[in-house]
Amino acid sequence: MKKLSLPVQIFIALALGIVAGLILLNMGEGGVAFAVEYIKPIGTIFLNLLKFIVVPIVLTSIIQGVISLSDVKKVGTIGLTTIVYYFLTTAFAITIGLIFANLFKGTYKVLQTSGLEYEAAEPTKFMDTIVNIFPANFFQPMLESTMLQVIVIALFLGFGIMIAGEKGKMVGELIDSLYEVFMVIMRGIIKLTPYAVFCLITPVVAENGPEVLGSLAMVLLTAYIAYFVHAFLTYGTTVSVLGKMNPITFFKGALPGFLFAFSSTSSIGTLPVTMECVEKMGGRKDVASFTLPLGATINMDGTAIYQGVCSIFIAACYGIDLTFGQMITIVLTATLASIGTAGTPGAGMIMLAMVLQSVGLPVEGIALVAGVDRIFDMGRTGINVVGDMSAAMIVSRMEDIREGKIKE
Repeated sequence: MKKLSLPVQIFIALALGIVAGLILLNMGEGGVAFAVEYIKPIGTIFLNLLKFIVVPIVLTSIIQGVISLSDVKKVGTIGLTTIVYYFLTTAFAITIGLIFANLFKGTYKVLQTSGLEYEAAEPTKFMDTIVNIFPANFFQPMLESTMLQVIVIALFLGFGIMIAGEKGKMVGELIDSLYEVFMVIMRGIIKLTPYAVFCLITPVVAENGPEVLGSLAMVLLTAYIAYFVHAFLTYGTTVSVLGKMNPITFFKGALPGFLFAFSSTSSIGTLPVTMECVEKMGGRKDVASFTLPLGATINMDGTAIYQGVCSIFIAACYGIDLTFGQMITIVLTATLASIGTAGTPGAGMIMLAMVLQSVGLPVEGIALVAGVDRIFDMGRTGINVVGDMSAAMIVSRMEDIREGKIKE
């Protein structure tokens, strides 16, 4: 195994996990219980280790990035470019999701809607989201892994060290040392990825057998087709045109990040892997340390596709045909709702509730897809992190052009 590359190891672990899950499923309740009680916890331990190292790496890497850029305006330029890119790709994603959902609408198995119950989480108001970006406490955001607030803390610390000049130099050197220590720990954790992938995917397959998937097979297929069309069409085009990078090279380099996100369903938890992928592809560390944590928090392309597909499916189950105006509303709502949505498992359900409410669809309809949300979540998280990596590569090239390192 040591001679194989990480993507190959992860792929093998994924395949073995699927086989093991099917075997345990066929063993009945005892097999499923074994997968959930004894195999899943090992994967959870790995995720906990990743979450433990993510915050210190994000904090120190962003501070390093800000100091290395040595210009407040440059940080603002990178931030604005990244956010605009994320917004545009999210809008494309939800549009693609709606197109494919409408194309396949006639193939959906319409499910019974009577007696459905689903209690939607209260959506955060826009101004509250803006206020919540700025922390009231230095340590709390790091304890709770509130990534937008961690990013803001890192930016302020980076600006402070930069502006303090010579007096801030010692703190900057300490940050460099801490970053290297955290990176050594992270590399050790990442070596365990194939084993973790096996332990994470096995219980998912064991719990979600063919009986559960049968009624929603076409809805899942629609979502996955849209996921991959968006990846190859949108990201393939943008990295080729804006990043001047061969799309095949990009997707090959991004594969470990995609596979890990697919298994863990956590954009935040995948950050150490995506950072390593981007650096190996030649992306700038100072850019990646800013764009990737930001993307893990606000870039939800895969989730946006999920909103579009599920909205059309739920509407069909209630016998409702959405108008063009309502679909435009879904595009706008899903794009704006991506801000502040945590990159953690299941967060897409909150966004879906907001989207359904925006076009007057019953929120209870979420119960129709809740049973296989994990299957949707695997694909959408994988696409989310590929989008993050595409942004890092594109912005890296734009910064090289601005600095005169390469010609346009």
